[in-house]
Amino acid sequence: MKPDQFLKNLFGLEGKTAVIIGGTGELCSTMAKGLAQAGAEVVLVGRNEEKANARLKEIREAGGEGYFAAADAGNRPSLNELLDSVIEQSGKVDILINGAGINSPSPFVEITDEEALNILDINLVGVMRACQVFGNYFLSRDVQASIINLGSISGMNPLSRVFTYSASKAAVHNLTRNLAREWADRDIRVNTLVPGFFPAEQNRKVLDESRIAEILRHTPASRFGAPEELIGATLLLASNKAGGFVTGTEIIVDGGFNAMTI
Repeated sequence: MKPDQFLKNLFGLEGKTAVIIGGTGELCSTMAKGLAQAGAEVVLVGRNEEKANARLKEIREAGGEGYFAAADAGNRPSLNELLDSVIEQSGKVDILINGAGINSPSPFVEITDEEALNILDINLVGVMRACQVFGNYFLSRDVQASIINLGSISGMNPLSRVFTYSASKAAVHNLTRNLAREWADRDIRVNTLVPGFFPAEQNRKVLDESRIAEILRHTPASRFGAPEELIGATLLLASNKAGGFVTGTEIIVDGGFNAMTI
C-alpha cells in the first residue's frame, strides 16, 4: 500500500459529519479546515455568520466542504435545534467538538458573581449541554462517535489572571474523563484536546508584553503555537481507526509548557 493511501485509510474522514461549536474562532476554524481536508463535512457553529462565511471560504478553497449553523452554547433549545438542523441537512453527526469559550483577566477579588457565572455557563455548562444533546443522539442510534472537548493548560496548572476560566477548564477535563468512562462500551469516545499558548481572539486581552515574556520563558519550544499545529491531534482524536482505542485522555499540544518546572 502506498504511503498516501495508508494515511488516508488511517486518518481519512470521508462520509463523516463534524459539528464544531465555536467553529468560527481562530483555533477551531483551523481544526475544522483540517477535518474538511481529511474528507469530513464540517458544520461551523456560532453566532456570527459573516465570520463563519470567511472561514468557510478558506475551507472550500482548500478543497473541503461545510456550512454554517447558528446556535448559542448557553441555550439548550438552541442546541436541540442545531442537532435537528444538522440531521436534516447532513443526515447524521459523527464528531462533536466543543470549542466555545470566554475569558476574563479580572483580579480574583474583583470577580463578580455575574462574571463568574457567565464564564462557567459557557465554558463548562455549555459543554455539558452539548454533550447531553449530542450524546443522547449518539446513544439512541448506537453509532460510533467522537467528542472532543477543548481544554486548557490553565485547567491543569494554576495560572494567574484567569481564575474562573481555569476553574471551568479543570472541570471540563474531569467531565471528559467521566463521560469517557460512562460511554466507552458504547463506542463513544470522549477526549480533551489541550492547546498550550496559541495567540487567538480569546487570550489577546491578557497577553501584554510581560505576560508574553513569562510564557516564553516557561515554554521549552520558546515560541507560541500555530493553529495548524492542532490539526494532527484533532485528526487522531476524530478518527475511529487511528484513535479508536483513545478515550478519556488529554492530548496536550503546548511546546513542552506542561513539562516545564524550573
